[in-house]
Amino acid sequence: MGVTQIAERLWRVQPAFGQCWIWRDGSGADAEVTLIDAGPPGSAPVIAEALSELGLGPSAVRRVVLTHHHVDHAGSAVDVRAWGAEVLVHGAEAGVVTGAEPAPQPSLLPAEEALFAQVGGGVAPPCPVDRVLDDGEVLPFGGGAVVVHGPGHTAGSIGLHLPEAGVLFTGDTIAEHEGALILGPFNEDRAAAVESFRLLAGLDADIACFGHGEPLVGDAGERLRAVEDLGPFAGPAQL
Repeated sequence: MGVTQIAERLWRVQPAFGQCWIWRDGSGADAEVTLIDAGPPGSAPVIAEALSELGLGPSAVRRVVLTHHHVDHAGSAVDVRAWGAEVLVHGAEAGVVTGAEPAPQPSLLPAEEALFAQVGGGVAPPCPVDRVLDDGEVLPFGGGAVVVHGPGHTAGSIGLHLPEAGVLFTGDTIAEHEGALILGPFNEDRAAAVESFRLLAGLDADIACFGHGEPLVGDAGERLRAVEDLGPFAGPAQL
């Protein structure tokens, strides 16, 4: 629980499960916040408290960019939108986020089944989508945030690459656990997710922020490219 500063304009918020990220442009009355993911249902008060610690109110949030539709990332999007923020998501996820389409289920490896039964499943409350994203779009924060479509974890999973700031948000395509960098579990298409891991690793980034686990601060791209073993998920102890 709480907020942790990662870089000059970047903070991590940790609700009851998972994490989301605050990016702030400007300062004082001119501050504008982009939220990357919104946490599971019930996370809005935690996010609001984190903003308060930064001297900001909920109205400072201009947009929430969802890396994908899973409940631990999109669960509080509808609450954050009520603050006046726009909700942005890749086109392949929009129908799931709005509730117009059912959420596809992951193709679980045997070693993933016990963990999925414990923490997986569930559907985020339906939320209107204000902007549908596509690969290569540049969003107006962080000096220009490039949308990187990386399917596999879900069909519309995206990363966000901020070249000017040297920051990369990977969603659940990449995870960190006890110092190990791994392919996130619970993928719809594992082979595609491996390709997307390599796509994100190939970007120039000094800091990498994941959906789960500690961020990489310093030479993140180089450290991600050094990961050789993306073998099958090893079980609950790995995440």
